[in-house]
Amino acid sequence: MNLNLQAKVRAYFTEGNKRSIIAKKNIVITFLLKGFSILIGFILIPVTINYVNPTQYGIWLTLSSIISWFSYFDIGLANGLKNKLAETNALNKLDISKTYVSTTYAILAIISSVIFIFFWGINHFLDWGIILHTSDRFNNLKDAALLLIGIFCTQFVVQIINTVLTACHEVAKVSLIVLLGQIFSLVVLYIFTNITSGSLIKLIAIIAGVPLLVQLFLSIYYYKTKYAAFSPNFSFVNFKYARNLLILGGSFFFIQIGSLILFQTDNIIIAQLFHPQEVTVFNIAFKLFSAITMVFTIIMTPFWTAFTDAYVRNEMHWIKKVIRKMRLFWIILCVCSILLFTISPILYKVWLHGRVQVPMALSFVMSIYVMGYSWIMLHCYLLNGIGKIKLQVYMYLVSILINIPMAIFFGKQFGIAGVTFSNSLIFVVMGILLWIQCNKILKGNAYGVWNR
Repeated sequence: MNLNLQAKVRAYFTEGNKRSIIAKKNIVITFLLKGFSILIGFILIPVTINYVNPTQYGIWLTLSSIISWFSYFDIGLANGLKNKLAETNALNKLDISKTYVSTTYAILAIISSVIFIFFWGINHFLDWGIILHTSDRFNNLKDAALLLIGIFCTQFVVQIINTVLTACHEVAKVSLIVLLGQIFSLVVLYIFTNITSGSLIKLIAIIAGVPLLVQLFLSIYYYKTKYAAFSPNFSFVNFKYARNLLILGGSFFFIQIGSLILFQTDNIIIAQLFHPQEVTVFNIAFKLFSAITMVFTIIMTPFWTAFTDAYVRNEMHWIKKVIRKMRLFWIILCVCSILLFTISPILYKVWLHGRVQVPMALSFVMSIYVMGYSWIMLHCYLLNGIGKIKLQVYMYLVSILINIPMAIFFGKQFGIAGVTFSNSLIFVVMGILLWIQCNKILKGNAYGVWNR
């Protein structure tokens, strides 16, 4: 029986479509790495709160949300590069792949420099106490913001290695980079907790700076070894290729802006409507239920570039098979989300030792949120992989107009749970439209905006 089981496991990872085999291996390895990553992430929260306090932690979360907006100013180049690399790799045009990578590094280095200089210039005039809705006793907020933007601008360029690895069907290595960054952050944070007093500046340097150093080191290592064919080289920078990246990347950019409004404004709205400490409550619930979306992301991520590869080779039968399986798995995750909501009070108590109280209403809405988000992700990964994203552009543009007013309205009516409820309503509409579009494409009867 044991030998038979081993044979089945071996066959599962060695037999069948080569693209599927690579995806399966990436999924399993990523699951293991993400499992440790989730554990480290859960440990980091109470350790971080203990190092500073819930209010300062809420300020860090809100401030990082604001600064992370600048990462969207890559004008969609990362996603454009991902698709273009998957295409050129499938066609074995490695010189063009290297040119795309080198050109992307050059463009993002220019953009990040402009962002930092601009922020440095206006930071002196910003009143972060008002922006973050907190008292002015945290008089180092300007320095904290400048440090954080410097780290983000550097990461803006360094993280291109993640796109290269994903396009090369090595998603598991991206998870490894994240995990190592978290581990080193936890170790350094634990050491600082025992030898120094807590401060926002030190927290930023540890939580944001340490993972950046890890990513920079591993980028150099990967480009010197297995991925030397894609290593950035100034002589391969060719801005003529930027047009191809920007045509596709431009559409991804509009989607990213819509995502920014939809996903990254909740912390700010909650801080303005209530108090930075409520941001901590919101993010604790989000952290717990994001385990559901993390599982689904692990499964779906290898398929973005796999869909691109299959579409370039006109293997639609393989795409249909994968989508059917993913929809069945989504149902399983919905059941898991409901179960997680049921036991969430126990988990909060064990996890946080009663230091932070999370309302059941927030947990309930968060469970719906992750179901809707996963359903959208399922269909977006297919559409993004094959470049059919015009409908998404329109939907995210609409979300920019309605999300913040809806979040404020429902927030005032139902508290912090109302802010998440606003996102969930938008997810329902988007999920239905994306489901229709994918079905039309898979059946071969998509026309107009459904096929763009």
